Amino acid sequence: MIMLMDVLIVTILLAILGLGMGSFAGATVWRLRARQLVEDKKAGEKVSTRELKQLRSLTETTFTTDRSQCLHCHHQLAWYDMIPLASWLSTGGKCRYCGVKIGWFEPTIELATAVLFVASYILWPQPLETPLVIIQLVLWLIACVGLVILFAYDTRWFLLPNRVVFPLIAIATLYTVITVMQTPNVMATLGSLVGAITILSGMYLMLWLASKGRWIGFGDVKLGLLLALFLADWRLAFVALFAANLIGCLIVLPGLLTGKLSRTTRVPFGPLLIAGGVLAMLVGRSIIDWYMTILL
Repeated sequence: MIMLMDVLIVTILLAILGLGMGSFAGATVWRLRARQLVEDKKAGEKVSTRELKQLRSLTETTFTTDRSQCLHCHHQLAWYDMIPLASWLSTGGKCRYCGVKIGWFEPTIELATAVLFVASYILWPQPLETPLVIIQLVLWLIACVGLVILFAYDTRWFLLPNRVVFPLIAIATLYTVITVMQTPNVMATLGSLVGAITILSGMYLMLWLASKGRWIGFGDVKLGLLLALFLADWRLAFVALFAANLIGCLIVLPGLLTGKLSRTTRVPFGPLLIAGGVLAMLVGRSIIDWYMTILL
């Protein structure tokens, strides 16, 4: 009974923390987009003048002066405007000051991060009994915030920003080091890690080289690397790849059949790979065990 209560308390706390980090992720997505637009314009690329004007104020602050604001009227938000999910619900999904609809983008990110935090805790594949395993869970939760940012950004603008990808690779590398520290067979683990990197990153690297970047972006290659470092198992990497393609088919095929999508429609693969990677991370071992029982 006490253990069940502890699990419930931790679950509630992680849900609240996830909502808060989801709010941070949503704000970060817009700040990244604002900086990307400024950089693209400086590089001579064509950018949306309307979008740049709307988001430029997000690039004119420093870490100490940065304050959340409405993207439409640019009114600085009060603390009660930034309560994750609750503030959005209390205003009917509109800005409290100008009345413009905020949309589902931000609350969806907040809710998704909370769900991901709770699911990671409940479905964590190892017993949370040692400090190293707990540290790995913490690293994974930190990475989840970055993955949510990448998921949202790539879905909307077909880009995986290096500002997020590179720190995540560093976190994933630390996670892998801890994995190797805990394994009784270091060489086997390293071999499986190489296999995972080959499946999730090497294959996309070959596709990128073969198509000269037309089929996939190099961001997918880097994303595959960081997910492989977390999985550190070629079997889990294969589950992630299979799941990503299956999810893609379930999304794309109905669109093609109904005419909502065409063969030339751009579909970002980053979100699919992230979804497959998260699935493999949390339930991949169970899927492998289930598959092995079928073979036997």
